[in-house]
Amino acid sequence: MEKRSVFKSTWLPLLFALPQLALIALFFYWPAVAVVNWAFTLEPPFGGAAEFVGLANFYETFADPLYWNSVTVSLIFAIVGPFFAILIGLTLALAVDRQLPGSGFFRVLYILPFAIAGPAAGMAFRFILSPERGLAASLNAIYPDIWNPAKFGSHALALVIIIFIWKWAGYTFIFLLAGLQSVPRSLTEAAAMDGSGPIRRAIDIQVPLLAPTLFFLTVTMMTEGFVGSDTFGIVHHTTGGGPNHATEVMVFRIVQEAFQGLNYSGASAQSIILIGLIMVFTFIQFRFIERRVHYK
Repeated sequence: MEKRSVFKSTWLPLLFALPQLALIALFFYWPAVAVVNWAFTLEPPFGGAAEFVGLANFYETFADPLYWNSVTVSLIFAIVGPFFAILIGLTLALAVDRQLPGSGFFRVLYILPFAIAGPAAGMAFRFILSPERGLAASLNAIYPDIWNPAKFGSHALALVIIIFIWKWAGYTFIFLLAGLQSVPRSLTEAAAMDGSGPIRRAIDIQVPLLAPTLFFLTVTMMTEGFVGSDTFGIVHHTTGGGPNHATEVMVFRIVQEAFQGLNYSGASAQSIILIGLIMVFTFIQFRFIERRVHYK
């Protein structure tokens, strides 16, 4: 039986934990309380006494058609982007899980995009996929406006989703490759001896055993798609929410409302709604998807 180590005094462990507790209170709880307070008050942009307005900020938000547009854009972004990021990461992980010459080099290569900041990736792709130069310009010369994110909202939304997928596929690749390493080799070797090819082994054995990892990535990636710093950074440095609000995701709109429109109360109300939307999606995932996940 192991003997537990305990402190002889109660104030000493509290003293050790005090710096961390202070940081949590300062950077997490205090801002959260302030956002809730601002959501139910009318906060003057240049200082002064706040006026309690109840649910007026929420009514104003729900009555704004541009806000519902941002909700739709966020839903598309947070579903399509994570889905393809996970799909591509799974494909890459299955490809390099086999012990083939050069697989170690590709493992490092596939991770590198995740090390690039979202705003930097957005700026790079803004030039790479520019409709005035490069491959896109050649295509536009043959078929005018076949690709023009500055003109067509659907093209702009596709552009920011492509950047998100390119960056975060490396993140999903890391976890999925680690999950594949835990799959018993005896199972895949037995299936190979029975005549199953790589695709059949992946569908019947490897992917089902990756269910816990896939569920974890689904939850985290959808949350990242809604409120991630890269989501804001990519949109801000690539399209700026345009054209015609076509890429104005919820997190981008909140920042614009608060720091450009100086509408702190409206932005706070939108933040609470966004948190509630994430909670609903997370509940749905745990309620209806996790039951299909087998951990043994």
